[in-house]
Amino acid sequence: MKVFNLGCAHDHRFEGWFASEDDFVSQCERGLVECPLCADKTITRLPTAPRLIVSKSPLPQADAAEGAKAPDAPTAVATQAAWLRAVRHVMANTDDVGERFAEEARRIHYGEVDERAIRGRATQDEANALREEGIEVVSLPVPSALKGPVQ
Repeated sequence: MKVFNLGCAHDHRFEGWFASEDDFVSQCERGLVECPLCADKTITRLPTAPRLIVSKSPLPQADAAEGAKAPDAPTAVATQAAWLRAVRHVMANTDDVGERFAEEARRIHYGEVDERAIRGRATQDEANALREEGIEVVSLPVPSALKGPVQ
């Protein structure tokens, strides 16, 4: 099993597990490898740090004159993980109305049906028309891996 560090054109980074290098190349050529965050299929293999065996002696401490280091900002991985948790929460707590999103959003807004949280698909023109009617709409790209069972 080969584990590769991968990235998409939007600089999202993730791991991919493949039987071999040839398996990775084959899956990419067939469009089977995509970013789990944005579903981009333009995937590149990133450099992987070699595994090193180092001594267990402690590393030298930074000199106090160099100044204290500020805590690291949230890493890209932590940010991506938080975003995926948010998407999963939305999917678990909304009703998927599919292509009927604009129609169902209007029915809820005008009180024709009980209010509930919904998600679905709408064109940019449909989303703009909903906003013009005072209906709040948020675009949330959902990676394909979250739309069905993950193998």
